[in-house]
Amino acid sequence: MSHIAFLAPDASMYERACELFKNRHSDIDIEIGLLSEGVRIASSLVAKGTEIIITRGGTATAIRNAGIEVVIVEIPITGFDIIRAIENAKLHGCCIGAVSFPSILHGMDFLGPILGVDIRLYPIHLEEETEFQVLQALQDGANVIIGGSITGKIAQKHHCAFELIDSGAESILQAAQEAKRIAQARNLEKTKTSLFRAVLDYAYEGIISVDSDYRITFFNPIAERITGIDGIKAIGKKISHIWPEIDLKQVMQTGKDDIGQILKINEVDILCNKVAIVVNNITVGAVVTFQDVNQIQQMEARVRRRIYASGHVAGFHFEDILGTSTILSKTIAVAKEFALTNASILIHGETGTGKEVFAQSIHNYSGRRQGPFVAINCAALPTHILESEIFGYVSGAFTGANQKGKPGLLEVAHGGTIFLDEIGEMEYTTQGKLLRVLQEKKVMRLGSDSVIPVDVRVVAASNKNLWTLVNENKFRSDLYYRLNVLQLRIPALRDRKEDIKILAEFFLKENSGIMKRQLKLTSSALQTLSLYSWPGNVRELRNVIERIIAVHKHESIDGTAISQMIGDQLDSASTQIVPDELEEICKALALTKGKYAEASKILGISRSTLWRKLKHYGFK
Repeated sequence: MSHIAFLAPDASMYERACELFKNRHSDIDIEIGLLSEGVRIASSLVAKGTEIIITRGGTATAIRNAGIEVVIVEIPITGFDIIRAIENAKLHGCCIGAVSFPSILHGMDFLGPILGVDIRLYPIHLEEETEFQVLQALQDGANVIIGGSITGKIAQKHHCAFELIDSGAESILQAAQEAKRIAQARNLEKTKTSLFRAVLDYAYEGIISVDSDYRITFFNPIAERITGIDGIKAIGKKISHIWPEIDLKQVMQTGKDDIGQILKINEVDILCNKVAIVVNNITVGAVVTFQDVNQIQQMEARVRRRIYASGHVAGFHFEDILGTSTILSKTIAVAKEFALTNASILIHGETGTGKEVFAQSIHNYSGRRQGPFVAINCAALPTHILESEIFGYVSGAFTGANQKGKPGLLEVAHGGTIFLDEIGEMEYTTQGKLLRVLQEKKVMRLGSDSVIPVDVRVVAASNKNLWTLVNENKFRSDLYYRLNVLQLRIPALRDRKEDIKILAEFFLKENSGIMKRQLKLTSSALQTLSLYSWPGNVRELRNVIERIIAVHKHESIDGTAISQMIGDQLDSASTQIVPDELEEICKALALTKGKYAEASKILGISRSTLWRKLKHYGFK
């Protein structure tokens, strides 16, 4: 509770207060001081921490006039106190001169006819006027003087009758209760003020407030950091002298807020809001709030990742790419160099070579690793659905659209990487829309007329020759050049056959645990795997191993089992020209001395398929 002091004008009231406060208000300090002496004591009390002073009439007025910053609670003079003083004064005569401050004399002359006396009022405003008014009352024929303690001292000096208008016990206790109510309210206000100040001091944005004269009343630490201005020195000064770029005249004159203004201070762009403080339709001040635009963008990126990018993460790293072949190692080294840049990457590779594995690894190796990784297969969706997925849409953009709208994957990928797989399958018109986004770094949702800034790195992939598609007018040349800043070619599995054993054994181990069986590849199985051309690449190899695990009943897997699985697969597919395939067929025939049946087993195809392939290459 705030510190409270009772300032008694004389010893009599001092003793009375001590007796009254002994049990009920022992936390209130009690002092003696009248008028000018009371001002001196009040000043000393305030210096020690006193916030509320209880005193009466003249002393209360003197303290206020001295400009001491303290709450004054006046001891009230009740009608009973005045009547009691008049009744005692009647014993000295019926002509009574009342010498006191106006607050005590107010209405006292109406009591004369009621109490059967002649009451004459002699108001004083300053301590120095007291003696003159006492002498005036005596000159006017007063039989007795009534008033406060200072009046009593002057009356005693001139040897005239005097009665003190004293405050009763009820008035003193009432003043003490009032002082404590005020103290409680002040404490509550202090708590709220401290809370508000803590909120403002630790707010994420800079906050400055001014009064009606444009003088700064509040300047929080964030405002100091952004502006480079000392807040303590700024308090009390006009904002135009501290920050000339902030013009608050329009806000103060109209009472209308100015929201979303972009300003520059210390070479930093800030987003500034100016809000008028209006009380009873009168503008009494204004509040300026502002934030660093860069921080807003960073916060926006975090919000996007939190709300939209859940699950859009890259799980693969370069360490997850299996193989020790020279060509694979070189490819990984190039991919790592590409990852450290921010340029677009176009990945070429046959189906099943692991283009997305490389894309995810590039993302996790780049400076965007903390951002989202968003992948979409451009060949998997119809054009209108693909566009809505990539660019997003607003409510009512098309039939069946979500009523709340939906952010596009480009928005979701903000601050990270978007992987556009099978980019060659994208429709020509959609390519143009994508090109615009990549050039302007802004996306417009379907059905909307507003743009949203995006910061996205694009990694595209295709198993087709995009330049051939450009020549056939099936792919935009400008988009091709935009995507083909860096080009990465993923080697086919047949070009790195030394990795087949590592991959096959990994897939075998990975799936054997699920089937609760430990299987092993024999040398003949590895040889058969090595001789096959693998048109489906790593994906096909994984599928073959998984099928063998599912149907093979023995612990050892030999070449015959592999040939059977591969042969079944080829029998269900059409023959196709695969680079280096003829060389593999010749090797198999050489090993078997021209025996088709044995050669077909080594190649993992049926005898009829081998015959069709030889016929295709012109062999009889």
